Amino acid sequence: MSDTAPAAPQFADLGLPAPLLEALTSLGYETPSAIQAEAIPTLLAGDDLLGLAQTGTGKTAAFALPVLAGIDVSIRATQALILTPTRELALQVAEAFQRYAQNMRGFSVLALYGGSAFAPQFKALERGAHVVVATPGRLTDHMRRGSIKFENMRFLVLDEADEMLKMGFADDLDAVFEKVPTNTQKALFSATMPTGVRTVARKHMREPKEIRLHSGVSSSLDTITQIVWEVSNHHKLDAMTRLLEVEPVEAMIVFVRTKTASMEIAERLEARGFAAAALNGDLSQQLREQVVDRLKRGLLDIVVATDVAARGLDVERISHVLNYDVPHDSESYVHRIGRTGRAGRSGTAILFATPRERRLLHQLEKATGQKILTQALPSADAVRSGRLTKLATKINTTRESTGALHEKLVSDLLELTNLTPEELAATLLAIMPSAKTLVDPVKDLPSAPATNSAREGFAERDSGLVRYKVKGGRSNGLMPKPLVDALCRFGGLQRQQIGHIKMFTEHTGVYLPELSEGAIAKLSSVEINGVALQIRAWPLPAGEVERPARPKPPRKEFPSKPRAAKPRPAN
Repeated sequence: MSDTAPAAPQFADLGLPAPLLEALTSLGYETPSAIQAEAIPTLLAGDDLLGLAQTGTGKTAAFALPVLAGIDVSIRATQALILTPTRELALQVAEAFQRYAQNMRGFSVLALYGGSAFAPQFKALERGAHVVVATPGRLTDHMRRGSIKFENMRFLVLDEADEMLKMGFADDLDAVFEKVPTNTQKALFSATMPTGVRTVARKHMREPKEIRLHSGVSSSLDTITQIVWEVSNHHKLDAMTRLLEVEPVEAMIVFVRTKTASMEIAERLEARGFAAAALNGDLSQQLREQVVDRLKRGLLDIVVATDVAARGLDVERISHVLNYDVPHDSESYVHRIGRTGRAGRSGTAILFATPRERRLLHQLEKATGQKILTQALPSADAVRSGRLTKLATKINTTRESTGALHEKLVSDLLELTNLTPEELAATLLAIMPSAKTLVDPVKDLPSAPATNSAREGFAERDSGLVRYKVKGGRSNGLMPKPLVDALCRFGGLQRQQIGHIKMFTEHTGVYLPELSEGAIAKLSSVEINGVALQIRAWPLPAGEVERPARPKPPRKEFPSKPRAAKPRPAN
């Protein structure tokens, strides 16, 4: 009996036609993923399929290849319909079909999604697109207009069915199932298997073969290194800047919770010299497509996105995913980090977490089946080393393109300036923007402290900041808002840099980054309600922890004795 493990299946073993195998070879595909190895033969055999597959497992090829194998390009009619929850995923799937069908002369694929003009879609449908990839909403619009025909439909695929049901498209999906011919082969892929998905399968599919990859999540994330950085909210932007200076980031998606945050953070990254852009639902479809295209072509390195806008985004350059804000649930986290490490490529997923959010890490580890490594924020020395390494790489790369003209220029400069070669090099570095950061002072960012109780002291919670005392408190009506406004306007601070503010009767304590002497002098003369702030450092005595004042006990109310009713005088 041989102990040799069975050889992994190859694409050639799955029954795919030669043109598709040639396309896969040219695209660099070597061996099929687990979902591809099981789904492709099942669909080629003509069976309906119910597949449980996470994002990043290669499920697009799992249904696209067998669908293309069954397309007759001589028939100018729609023969396959693929439904996706978002326009971004629709575009990704349509592009994948185009790549796989590169050797199928005359093949056409059309993406239908909201936010784009109807007229070009009408013309493409009239010409007879072989495969239509659509979002449910736009497909329903075309069904009402009668512009899409179902007579020649041979394949119907639902990609990320759980997301479509979650978004409220259940009725639209029922309408599509009722419209396609009864002999249409159906495939349904879902990251999770809620009751709604099972109901759709039971109602509309013919004895579907079920593929459930028990280790699907773990195997699809095996190539992703997951890291958590403990950082307070007002240090997140600085921490992200350090990430970009220390980590070998080729391209990165930064996930935030709100559209407003995506715009603000992208603008602030641009101001710091990074090629960044926002991606959210408020952008027009044309602008969203431009952002993705610029990311693919290397014109953008960072995209700050919301969950919905980045759904289905597959760009090979993405080496890092940053969870700037912790996602609301573990499923969103899996979808987010799946934007890197796609189809066997390696990737890094970093999570910014405050102490109060650490309790969520166990849930995320359970969802991914992997340990999330706790890593300290990059030190000042690490930042300097990263900056120096990047500059050295740039110099080495540029040196390859220099020649005799540049060497003659250096010789002339040495003669004109009477400097030594070392002095000339140092002077040139001093005027290079990318080299100036090497001499800028770098401070260590404080890690967010681990707190086990909400009653722990504010001095611990604001670790890394300096406590300052300002004159003025409750007695003269000083309020936090005008104080914050003054600190930002005259002290050069950002609102997120300001820590806890504690009001007393005659003075106020406030936690701030260490201020320069000039900033202290400027702020000291600022008046609020006629009182100069007179700001100064106010360190706590050794061992003292400032706690919020205890609230006064509620005043006890004693029930009054009921009064006896006075007798009315007789009339």
